[in-house]
Amino acid sequence: MALRKIIKMPNSFLRKKASAVDKIDNDIKHILDDMLETMYNANGIGLAATQIGIDKRLIVMDCGLKADDDHLEPNPIKMINPEITFLSKNFKEREEGCLSIPGHHAIVKRPDKVVVNYRDENFNQKKLEADDLLGICVQHEIDHLNGILFIDHLSRIKKEMILKKIKKENLNQNRS
Repeated sequence: MALRKIIKMPNSFLRKKASAVDKIDNDIKHILDDMLETMYNANGIGLAATQIGIDKRLIVMDCGLKADDDHLEPNPIKMINPEITFLSKNFKEREEGCLSIPGHHAIVKRPDKVVVNYRDENFNQKKLEADDLLGICVQHEIDHLNGILFIDHLSRIKKEMILKKIKKENLNQNRS
């Protein structure tokens, strides 16, 4: 396994719609393993292949699995070609952030339940019914595969404020 570089805004690759995976081979399995390692290293709960500059419909997530009242167990999920097949008509607001937009968070309104069909790393067809944090996370990561960022769900003013801050941060970094 290897750490991959997470690309950041304003990199235009983040706006690319990812290509479907036709076959699962060792390269795809290695990418998924690298993505999990990269996500954990960055203290994230989800990562899409487009965030590491790979044009493939791959996501990884780990929102934990409740073992008891005080403890979460790791629960890594690897998805190939995920597709949302159901979105609840009920919505929930929750703060979101993104490894590709570090230091910026905002309240995003999303459907509170979702069903996703996908293939696992052995190319088995799977179905995930998710709500709460996992439901939000899977929607956020699938958005990445479609070139959509969480800031696209914000009002125009809030989105523009974040984009201006990112531009200013990038200018300051380039001066250093």
